[in-house]
Order: sequence, then C-alpha cells, then structure tokens
Amino acid sequence: MADAYILGIESSCDETAAAVVRSGEQVVSNVVFSQIATHQPYGGVVPELASREHLRAIVPVVRKALADAGHTYQSVDAVAVTQGPGLAGALLVGISYAKALAFALDKPLIAVNHLEGHIHAVLLEERRKGNHELRFPLLALVVSGGHTHLYLAKRQDDCWSYQNVGHTRDDAAGEAFDKVAKLLGLGYPGGPIVDKLSTRGDPYAVRFPASQLKHRDRNDRGNAQTYDGPRFDFSYSGIKTAVLRYVETHNLQGSIAERRKALSAISQPKLEDYLLHCDKQTLDLVASFQRAMVEDLAGKTLAAARAYDIETLFITGGVAANQELHQQFENDAAKEGLSVYFPSRPLSTDNAAMIAAAAYPKFLARDYAAMDFSAEAGMVLK
Repeated sequence: MADAYILGIESSCDETAAAVVRSGEQVVSNVVFSQIATHQPYGGVVPELASREHLRAIVPVVRKALADAGHTYQSVDAVAVTQGPGLAGALLVGISYAKALAFALDKPLIAVNHLEGHIHAVLLEERRKGNHELRFPLLALVVSGGHTHLYLAKRQDDCWSYQNVGHTRDDAAGEAFDKVAKLLGLGYPGGPIVDKLSTRGDPYAVRFPASQLKHRDRNDRGNAQTYDGPRFDFSYSGIKTAVLRYVETHNLQGSIAERRKALSAISQPKLEDYLLHCDKQTLDLVASFQRAMVEDLAGKTLAAARAYDIETLFITGGVAANQELHQQFENDAAKEGLSVYFPSRPLSTDNAAMIAAAAYPKFLARDYAAMDFSAEAGMVLK
C-alpha cells in the first residue's frame, strides 16, 4: 500500500498541537504550542482560558505543521483529531476545526481516543527505531496529569483493543505531583520540578503509608468496560493529604509563603533558583514524596504484569518522562524478565504525532468518523 500522510490535531487540555505522520511510523512534523505561561499564575489549568488559547493557536499551529512537513492541506490523506477524554471546551476547538478542514478538503476524518494516542506514542517510537516486533500479552500504564490507567492491549492484524485492569480512584499521578508542588510553593507544572529537586534530598527521610484500597470502586458498578480479572487500582489523594499534614505539623507554612513569593518574582526559575529557596527539610520531603509515588506506580504495575502473565510493558504519558520512574521500571522489569518501552520525552507529553499514529490503523480499516460526532470529556478506551 502507498504511504499515507495523516494530519493529527490535539487539543484535549492545555497544548495546541498538530503533526504530520507517515504511515504511523515516521514523524514528518510535530508542532506543540504550550499554554504553561497562561496557566502558571493560577497553579493549574483553567478550562475557559485553555479554550480561548486553543482558538488563538489552532490555525497557525496546523499551518506550521504542514509547512514543516513540506505538505499542503490538499496533499495529506486524512485528518485525525482527539475526541476525548479531556476538557470539553478544549476538545471542541480541535474537533470543530478538524471537521471544517475535512469537509472543505473532502478528506477522511478520524476520531482518536487520547489515551490510545499515548499508547501509540510508544509504538511510534519503536517503529522509528526499526523495532516492529512486540511480545504479547502487553500491559500499558498510561500515567499523566489527568490519567492513571492500566490496559491489557491486544492486536489483531492492524486493529488494537484494550481492557482496563486498573485506574486511579481519585487523583491521577501527575495531578498529585502538581498539587504537592503547588502546596510547597514550587510553582506549575509541578512534575518536572519535583523530579529535578528529588535528587537533592533523602528519599527515605519521610515515611508515607502505602495507599489502602479495601473496597471495590463504586464507579465500576454496571460499567461494561470493567474487566472480570483481578484489578490493580491506584489512589493518590491520601499521599497528598499526608504531605499537607507534614507541612502543618512541622510548621513549614512560613517558609513556603516566602518561597512562593520569591519564585513568583522570577519569570523562568532555573534549578539553582529552586535550590536557593529550598532547605534540606523541604528537599527531603520532595524526594520522599517522589519515592512513594514511584514505588506505588511500579509496584502495582508489576503486580498486574505477574497476574496477567505479561511479556511486554508500555509506560507512557507525561509522568513517563520522570527519571526516577523510568529507572525504577527498567530495573524492576529486568528482574522480571519483561521488555519495557517508553516514548521519548517529546512524545511523552500531549502531542499530535501520537494522535496521527493512532489514527493510521483506523485509516487502513476505513474506520472514519461521521461529521456529527462530538467531544467526549469522559471517553472510555476499549
């Protein structure tokens, strides 16, 4: 079959992204416009602001992706866009633009699940390296600011299907990183800051109890997507509360207020700026928090891998860029005799190349979206 060039569009949260990918395996262009500066003063993503920024950025971002790829609107073979999950208003900006584009150009329109995009980011990375062989069964951990999910992934010919065997009951892992960073006056986004600072503290200085999930998730009742086998759910609201209690019992509020004020006066703080305003107690707390998060993510994922006799692990999503998490999984997977794969850093965070890559099997199957489809903020991957 001739090469297919797919234009991908992603606008599920706070990145406006567009990319051109050839046949699901070569990134020809990949453009991401980040809204971090817009949301930084608020310590998190403000949905209304995100939608407005997407409206401003969507046209120039798509134009740049096409120009970088040496393509025109007419020369691509299909348009792919994120349908969900994500922020409804943000999703609608990308979907509305993709619909208009596909209609005007008379091109196939493909709707993609954002979570499947993260899984295909790993596949895209491996195809770029020339690795087209994977051992099954395969387990994928999708871990980011909005999602912490475990999926059993199956492939039949070019089509992929997924069964959820674990998810977070409350905060996603990346959300916990961001909230703890905000609590400690370290700014937004918190994950990269915590990762860098954690190497400067004692990861065993503060003991955090492991999360206890004694009851079945009430949200799973009657959910057709719930798998019948053993479940490996996550919970991160408890560790966030434990950090808050530590701050209160050790009277850290004053130093946190000073740190927040000092860092807010610096437009783009560097590592040395953070270190200048963090004492040993804070660095130990940050390192201990990260250690507890990484051990929980790795421990439950490896337990699921043993329960389902897994051959291959995918670790993907924004938190997959965390260096300690990366190292922990590589070490643990080696002990278990598992193959473990990660996307590169540019493909870990939200991007449109993963959306175009995930659309390629649908393009081959002619699984096109009807023009009346809409955003699904809580879209399930199946």
